[in-house]
Amino acid sequence: MKIQIINGPNLNLLGVREPSIYGNTSIEDYVKELKSIYPLIEIDYYQSNVEGELINKLHEIGFSYDGIVLNAGGYTHTSVAIADAISAIKTPVVEVHISNIYAREEYRHVSLTGKNCQGVLTGFGMKGYRLAIESLLG
Repeated sequence: MKIQIINGPNLNLLGVREPSIYGNTSIEDYVKELKSIYPLIEIDYYQSNVEGELINKLHEIGFSYDGIVLNAGGYTHTSVAIADAISAIKTPVVEVHISNIYAREEYRHVSLTGKNCQGVLTGFGMKGYRLAIESLLG
């Protein structure tokens, strides 16, 4: 089984960015932990701050991977193009948000991408990535 984790803008700063919201763990360390929890699953990680690069990655793997865990960051609330890319691919996508988007600013309460995903996890911290993988395992 192959699962791709895709993170959007500013998530390259996990572990140092607003630790009161996002915690102290880097995504690199957390992905290592996920790989140790799921040794039989190929887990790949990709991050970009550029909308078009995220769309290109979805297109690249959206017909060959078994699942995608997507945290589109701020693009969740603004990108019709990423929503369309999710809709265009066959691989199931689970949307993840580290913070509870409904407990934050009102503009974060709307997810343009979530309607095209298999499910949405919000507010579980980094554990949301593991929960998303679990949901993809069936």
